[in-house]
Amino acid sequence: MDRDASSPGLACVVLAHGDPEQVHRLVEALDPFPVYLHVDSRTSDDVFRQITSGLPSRCVILPRRRTGWATWGAVEAEIEGYREALSHPGITHVALMTGADYPLASSDEIRAFLGEHRDESFTMFTTLPYVNWGRSGGFDRLRYRHWARGKRMIRLPVPRRLPADVRFAGGSTSKMLTVEHARAVVRTYDSEPDLAAFWRRTWAPDETFIASVVNTPRFVPGWADHHVSTPLWWIDWSGARKKSPPWLDESALPSLLARRLADDQAVPCLFARKFSTEVSGPLMDELDRAFGLRGAVRR
Repeated sequence: MDRDASSPGLACVVLAHGDPEQVHRLVEALDPFPVYLHVDSRTSDDVFRQITSGLPSRCVILPRRRTGWATWGAVEAEIEGYREALSHPGITHVALMTGADYPLASSDEIRAFLGEHRDESFTMFTTLPYVNWGRSGGFDRLRYRHWARGKRMIRLPVPRRLPADVRFAGGSTSKMLTVEHARAVVRTYDSEPDLAAFWRRTWAPDETFIASVVNTPRFVPGWADHHVSTPLWWIDWSGARKKSPPWLDESALPSLLARRLADDQAVPCLFARKFSTEVSGPLMDELDRAFGLRGAVRR
């Protein structure tokens, strides 16, 4: 890398809902990267105080919004995190994380990785139609207005016109964008209010809005040549279809140490999901020792 070793390289936007101990542990494991932390406004004031008290100065608390599952609020919180992170000097990439994530690499390895991929974003997006998203390939998420109630979907069965000149895409919410791509997302959000208004009533907009913005040449020219479609997050979606991945325990350790979801994966995963204080403490202890996190000594 041609930057000074003290340059952070990565900024982390973290969306959290609870489990203060886990959030504190994640922030510590991400040292020295700056963290932009959002806590769901539905989280109780007491838990919010527990999450946000005693955090290091490199952690910035973002204004709170409702960030329920499959809702537009999560997109707004993510973009606000990008907006704040982009003002931090020395940043080349911004990662979107949840409070239930955890690194599978030391900060030195992550910075070295970013130095090798300075102009590349890492996402798992697919241009629609996406075969795994039903008969419409995901377009029914967009053509109809939606509301989320808890983890239930409410759909108004009246089709509407899709925005013109948008190359629709969707996929995992976990992503690492270059500052140029993150800046383009913020710029598009600010300059295209009609687009944001349309997406507010789509289903799971956090899985399609930013994916579609970066995939559209008029918003992000050259995206195809400056992103890598490979997972940087190890997430267990195996087994029966489910709305959320399972909590990880020590049985996942061999897979996490391997850091790959497929034999032909281009790069090792740098993060994983999902962890909790109650279920995953011993597992995270092992990861600390294996990857030298939180001051632990490598084996």
